[in-house]
Amino acid sequence: MLFYSFFKTLVGKEVAVELKNDVVLTGTLHSVDQYLNVKLNNVSVVDKGRYPQLLTLNNVFVRGSVVRYIQIPAGDVDTELLQDAARKENAPASAGKGDGAGKSS
Repeated sequence: MLFYSFFKTLVGKEVAVELKNDVVLTGTLHSVDQYLNVKLNNVSVVDKGRYPQLLTLNNVFVRGSVVRYIQIPAGDVDTELLQDAARKENAPASAGKGDGAGKSS
């Protein structure tokens, strides 16, 4: 859920999405869901010569399972906030809460 929450903060920002078939699309992030499916507006293809059939795209929905990378501008990332959130999400359960598996003598 960490990445989903993070990408929700990027709605309205310009991003580049690289797909597993090597297509790179740039556009404005319109929406993202819990499966990391993304919808882009104002889409353009980076390699126009290689993919001329995609030149007429304006809006696109990309299934999360075909995304290789999502590139975002460095200025749009609060790395400290992201690191803190990752630490909290991966923190072990607090001490003192036993699982009931202790030995009784």
